[in-house]
Amino acid sequence: MLFNSYIFVFLFFPLVVAGYYWLHHKKLERAALGYLVLMSLVFYGYNCIGDVVVLAHLFILAAGILINYLVAGLMEKARGAAGRRMLLLLGLLYNLGVLFYFKYYDFFIDNVNAVFKTDYHLLKLALPLGISFYTFQQLSFVIDSYRRDCARYSLLEYAAYVSFFPQLIAGPIVYHDELIPQLRAEKNHRIQYENLCKGIYAFALGMAKKVLIADTLSKIVTAGYSNVGELNSVSALLVMVCYSLQIYFDFSGYCDMACGIGYMFNVELPVNFNSPYKAASVREFWDRWHMTLTRFFTRYIYIPLGGSRRGTVRTYGNVLLVFLVSGIWHGANWTFILWGVINGLGNLFDRLFDRVLQRIPHMVRVAVTFCFCTLAWAMFRADSVEQGLQMIGSLRVAGDARLCVEITEPFHQILEVRMLGRLGLGPLMQAQPWVMPAAFAAVLVLACLLMRNTQEKVKDGRYGPGRILATVGLLIWSILSLSEVSEFLYFNF
Repeated sequence: MLFNSYIFVFLFFPLVVAGYYWLHHKKLERAALGYLVLMSLVFYGYNCIGDVVVLAHLFILAAGILINYLVAGLMEKARGAAGRRMLLLLGLLYNLGVLFYFKYYDFFIDNVNAVFKTDYHLLKLALPLGISFYTFQQLSFVIDSYRRDCARYSLLEYAAYVSFFPQLIAGPIVYHDELIPQLRAEKNHRIQYENLCKGIYAFALGMAKKVLIADTLSKIVTAGYSNVGELNSVSALLVMVCYSLQIYFDFSGYCDMACGIGYMFNVELPVNFNSPYKAASVREFWDRWHMTLTRFFTRYIYIPLGGSRRGTVRTYGNVLLVFLVSGIWHGANWTFILWGVINGLGNLFDRLFDRVLQRIPHMVRVAVTFCFCTLAWAMFRADSVEQGLQMIGSLRVAGDARLCVEITEPFHQILEVRMLGRLGLGPLMQAQPWVMPAAFAAVLVLACLLMRNTQEKVKDGRYGPGRILATVGLLIWSILSLSEVSEFLYFNF
């Protein structure tokens, strides 16, 4: 089920909120938590009726909850260190094994076939939705249980931690001690109207980012990557910038909506997105983009490997390894691995020349960082390394500085753009078809650089008539634009 769908907005979410608070009102705390778990599983397996594959994915999620809880419980009771290490190894092998089987097996076999000229059979399995996210959450729980950093939780509380639907499919990656205590707190078992206002506002902003901005940009991006060979330098540049903006507003929109839903349950999810295009370096970018993934890698890979405590060479090796793992985590394709390596090298460049770079004006460094990330995203979006290189190579293709018709036509078919044409901009759009898409992208870049983000707006606590009107207006506009419901990009990872 998608946040940006009629069934979620008008049926599922009202039922979850009403039932959850009603059961708490009746002092049925365990029933309320059980209801939240049940509805989260319904959210995850919404399409399982008549679809055996989705039903199997729901079973994988449920089995993982039971197995990881059992492993953690046995670890708590184990007396010897050797027994606890064996249980930790069992937990790691189970979680990483399931993730490898579904996400990377075919990629591994395909490369083995290519290198050794073999013909091993590919499974062609459908990737379970959100498996990368909930697997990492369960890994953190197992590792923390081994370290004795976990409180005692009931199976129901653990199931709620893993399956809590706002963060189940695309994050943020939440730790057990961040979520379960909030679900336990008695003060959070009744509606808090301040949090309700925060939640609705954040949800409205997130839906607008996804439906009105990211999905609009996708028209240009899809057309561009479908016609890479036809692009001149100007067209390629616009497509690359539009994808950089698309993934920004798509992921930012999801994070806003997830946090907004969390607020409406009186749960504050960790910030996962903090204006990353305001970053003045690649290092800072990764402190702002997918922040909970970065902290997971820092906590469970970078620091255990020695972090920055074992000399410069070891530090740089650890950094590259973390970014390599990050690339692999995003998908089973050499494009993701290369993207991870590119970001790792950018991070090392920042570390090597930090003192020199600090002398460059801040806005110049921000602009350079945006350009670097946009080039890296071009490879990330590509279906293959060859296509990614072709897209980047198109920046050198000479032309008449006009946008290719393949990317302007889809943009001009959008309802809001057609309305602008009828309001008097039609002659300009016909004579200069590049103006509207280029202006749209330019405005969005400025918005990323200059405007406050949703977290900053939510925290200020000001909900006057203007903000209320904007919230209602964005919700109505977004809901009316849901005719073409699309998945969030991070659902694929």
